[in-house]
Amino acid sequence: MRLPADALLGDEGRGFHMMMSVLDKGRVGIAALAVGIGQAGLEAAVDYAAQRKQFKRPIAEFQGVQWLLADMAVDVEAARLLVHSAATKIDRGEDATRACSMAKRFAGDMAVARSADAVQVFGGSGYIRGFEVERLYRDAKITQIYEGTNQIQRMIIARELIKNGARAA
Repeated sequence: MRLPADALLGDEGRGFHMMMSVLDKGRVGIAALAVGIGQAGLEAAVDYAAQRKQFKRPIAEFQGVQWLLADMAVDVEAARLLVHSAATKIDRGEDATRACSMAKRFAGDMAVARSADAVQVFGGSGYIRGFEVERLYRDAKITQIYEGTNQIQRMIIARELIKNGARAA
């Protein structure tokens, strides 16, 4: 297909790089969505654990639940920091491909795993349609798929490592 010269977007021969820039921004957006899902699951789990009583005490007092909540909080915060780092690189005009893929891969996997943990804290009721954590659990999966699956993100990360070395992203 031939187009007139005034139909050219950007510099000739740079279309792939422009496309990657768009994908990088989309990946950060999906990663931020995953952070929101993880945060919502954490908040719901903490609130429920403080209210739900088992053996005459809140389940938040049980070590197993405490460890689960702590691990959820650590992973949500780690994902948030990866997203912030990738977004900062984009804002500065730096090459952000590896950082964006790392943020999306980690945040997507975190959202799936930690929304499942939120369902676990709720017990059987967490799996019932209509409960927030059940919806979060379903919604989390798409963050591993949109803007390139997490398997593709691993390939991109590895390609960037091989091309540029393992220096901090």
